[in-house]
Amino acid sequence: MKLSREQVHHVATLAHLALTAEEEAKMQEQLSAILDAVETLRELDTSSVEPTSHAANAVEGWREDTVVPSLSPDQALKNAPARVGTSFAVPRILE
Repeated sequence: MKLSREQVHHVATLAHLALTAEEEAKMQEQLSAILDAVETLRELDTSSVEPTSHAANAVEGWREDTVVPSLSPDQALKNAPARVGTSFAVPRILE
């Protein structure tokens, strides 16, 4: 599936990426190749393929759900670069 330059630009805008024209051309080629590979996989008939053993019995590997004490706010924020009260401080991204 060949992506257009406009589609690549739109995806980059949604991801908040500022791409140069050369980077957009490279992304156009790479993303198109990824979509082609996925399309090839969709054409395979997997109806007779059994689930893998790790996916079929995944429940057996789960641990017992037990209640344990949680971290105190001071312990949880011990390595935080910035904090406000008992919360992480993060830069504002929306206006």
